[in-house]
Amino acid sequence: MGFRLKVEGPETIDLGLENILTVEFKTDTPNDSNARSTDLGTSLIIKGKILTAVDGEEADSTMKLAQWSLVPGEKADCYRKVTVDVISASQVVRKIDLPNAFIVDYTEDYGDEEGVGTFYLHMKQKKDKTPAVKLEGGFEL
Repeated sequence: MGFRLKVEGPETIDLGLENILTVEFKTDTPNDSNARSTDLGTSLIIKGKILTAVDGEEADSTMKLAQWSLVPGEKADCYRKVTVDVISASQVVRKIDLPNAFIVDYTEDYGDEEGVGTFYLHMKQKKDKTPAVKLEGGFEL
């Protein structure tokens, strides 16, 4: 199984099969509700590897993720279009589109035993735009 991440905004951020380790899609409603709540939130949690450029390759886009995480909420480009593809056996099992995503948490960890390091990215869809979230899947690449 593999994953692709594309973030569209002032610049495009692309991470592929070699970067992303896990993807978690979540919907959340208040736990104290006794009926289906209209207070619905959607988030994506992505964990992956920070790769270094080797033999003249272009550097991966994890630096751009870190820079996006620093954009303050007052700026319009803190919201970006995010697309994640979950791929297995040349099939797109899930295609997840968050058209107005923002970063809740972003962390990078570095160590001397596992390559350059790892990243943790937690994004949410802007709550008033939740109906625009799309989930598709079951088609070939």
